Amino acid sequence: MRAMKFAAARALAAVSVLLFIVAAHSCENAHAHAARAPQDDSSASAATDSYIASEMSAEKIPGLALAVVRDGQIVKASGYGFADLEFDVPVKPETLFQTGSVGKQFAATAVMMLVEENKIALDDKLSKYLPGTPAKWRNVTIRNLLTHTSGIADYGGEEDSKPTVISLRQDYTEDELLKRFELLPMNFAPGTSWSYSNTGYVLLGFVIHKVTGEFYGDFLHQRIFQPLGMTDTRIISEADIIKNRASGYELVNGEIKNQKWVAPSLNTTADGALYTNVLDMAKWDAALYTDKLLKRASFDQMWTPVTLHPVKPGAPTSYPYGFGWDVTAANGHRLLEHGGAWQGFTMQISRYVDDRLTVIVLTNLDSDHSSPDKIAHHIAGLYLPAVMPALTK
Repeated sequence: MRAMKFAAARALAAVSVLLFIVAAHSCENAHAHAARAPQDDSSASAATDSYIASEMSAEKIPGLALAVVRDGQIVKASGYGFADLEFDVPVKPETLFQTGSVGKQFAATAVMMLVEENKIALDDKLSKYLPGTPAKWRNVTIRNLLTHTSGIADYGGEEDSKPTVISLRQDYTEDELLKRFELLPMNFAPGTSWSYSNTGYVLLGFVIHKVTGEFYGDFLHQRIFQPLGMTDTRIISEADIIKNRASGYELVNGEIKNQKWVAPSLNTTADGALYTNVLDMAKWDAALYTDKLLKRASFDQMWTPVTLHPVKPGAPTSYPYGFGWDVTAANGHRLLEHGGAWQGFTMQISRYVDDRLTVIVLTNLDSDHSSPDKIAHHIAGLYLPAVMPALTK
């Protein structure tokens, strides 16, 4: 998901000055785990603070939270800048940000839980779970939805998407959204190509609801968040009062503005609308090295590039995306990652799995003006020089 949220207009010059000093304050915001970081990480930690201050100033990012995790343990967790510009509330490791599309990996995990329980099969047709869907979707499978190979067009998450089928200012029931999505065109035959589609993951949320009888967010809470102790992660109504929640911002003609209002029902869909913090995301990262949630074979499926069956000779026969994860490499080091953007927030989780190093970055600035992926990759290189992106060495 991509877009906007509430907060404050503050003079950009003042923000820039404040951002130059956030590195000095970040040590005060560091989580207790960071104090136990190995001694040989001290230079990487200091370089990280300096780098983040520079990037926040350059990109005009109001606030940022960071976690560096090694072997499932936090070695650095810090907040930089401001969660709310109107009240000068500093970011802490506990500060909650929107995940955007990073939420897709949770929805995909929920589906795989149901696969292990024989309640869903990956190659079942979508119509088995959502009867009455249009004929053009007849060959769309659950696997297609997970891997963005369904061919169903992306509803976009923006009002200027073509064709416009929803308004971000209007609430919808699941049935109403389904009917709206049925108006979207098919971009290609299922399984023949790859194209990112938020629509597919919204539909997976509907499938989870149909199979379990529970709203998919409740299923995540009971089966993932609660067992892992992710006590701050949640899917919420924007109307709720939530402690430590950051405000989302966008940059308009060089001036920071409050993100635009989005209807509450569009903040509870399975394409990515969670609130979380870096501390809970570190728990999530640690769990992915274990069998607490899924069997290893299920994770292996999630982290395998999707096979394509192209119509045109010479077209790609695979794409580096699994189930809610980009499946790539950095200088030969295996990398599982995903980014997210929604409501004036951006996020990146980058897991260098064979090195057991993970970097998590959360910001409260729109995706057109912030680069959490670039920041995460550079910081990973400070802790593991072998993966430093060549252009930023």
